[in-house]
Amino acid sequence: MTHGPGPDEPAEQRTEPAADIGAGPWVGPWPEGDRWDPELLREGDRRNVVDRYRYWRQEAIIADLDERRHDFHVAVENWGHDFNIGSVIRTANAMGAKAFHIVGKRRWNRRGAMVTDRYQHEHHHPDAASLADWARGERLALVGIDNLPGSLPLETYDVPRRCVLVFGQEGPGLSEGMRAQCDVVLHIEQFGSTRSINAGAAAAIAMHAWVRRHVFDQRP
Repeated sequence: MTHGPGPDEPAEQRTEPAADIGAGPWVGPWPEGDRWDPELLREGDRRNVVDRYRYWRQEAIIADLDERRHDFHVAVENWGHDFNIGSVIRTANAMGAKAFHIVGKRRWNRRGAMVTDRYQHEHHHPDAASLADWARGERLALVGIDNLPGSLPLETYDVPRRCVLVFGQEGPGLSEGMRAQCDVVLHIEQFGSTRSINAGAAAAIAMHAWVRRHVFDQRP
């Protein structure tokens, strides 16, 4: 389990938000407590974080999030360095996922994550079978998201609280090996001419469906 970029990640893929975003140097006496980062208090906090976490140390933010993360995980297959993975991980952070899992190649395209992965727990699995073994040990259902023959509509399915939402790559979707490991595969109903929607958009819809069901108790 790791936080943040690996040593082989190109620097240009980890660019922080522009300097005019966020908050400037702290004005007045500094607050007391070990959650505060002296450098951020002195120089300003330009990170992509909500106001609650302004000037907090990264470790303090992670610890606070750990107290209230949700019971779903997110897994993404990574066989071709798909640029959509970062977008999925950024949404996983926003929706309060317990952790995210990279299946396949360990190195993944972090650009779209906008450094939000630094505040998440990351796991790696070499293949679908190893993810399934881990999930069974944790008593988590594997819920695939893909518009496949025989899949069920997400909108009317009662998504389990303890689960891993599994997403394939842009284009091919879930691999055959992953389909075989999933307890159920759900699709998102569509009403236009396109056959599919962007993988990052599909992931956001699926995660928000979990939030509607288990945070707001909106039953299908």
